Amino acid sequence: MSPRWEPNPDVRTGRHVVYALHAHLVFVTKYRRGVFTDVMLARCEEIMGDVCADFEVELREFNGEHDHVHLLVHYPPKVALSKLVNSLKGVSARYLRQEYDTHVRKYLWGGHFWSGSYFAGSVGGAPISVLRQYIEQQSRPV
Repeated sequence: MSPRWEPNPDVRTGRHVVYALHAHLVFVTKYRRGVFTDVMLARCEEIMGDVCADFEVELREFNGEHDHVHLLVHYPPKVALSKLVNSLKGVSARYLRQEYDTHVRKYLWGGHFWSGSYFAGSVGGAPISVLRQYIEQQSRPV
């Protein structure tokens, strides 16, 4: 009897493509101000999950601390990572400022929420399980 073939969940197929594209993204708040609470991080994850779904991107992992967030995304080749990042940061900033205005204004001013820069790393070399474990171990604020 031949061994049963198990599909790899990290490999996806499109009409003319087979892919396994993962990126580790890190966004830092403006001036590294510690604006996030646990409730805000949970809401940020929800917002970013919705943005990812709009791009047909899977948000595999999310975590953060008081001044930054980590995301692990699985995205198709048709998605420009820079456009995804701009949307993630823009939409989340808009909603978080609207929903937590009084709290956010204590830490941030001038209409900014995120730093203008971000980290994006491809995750082809490290096993996804290792990166997931790293992101899971990031502590949330007290």
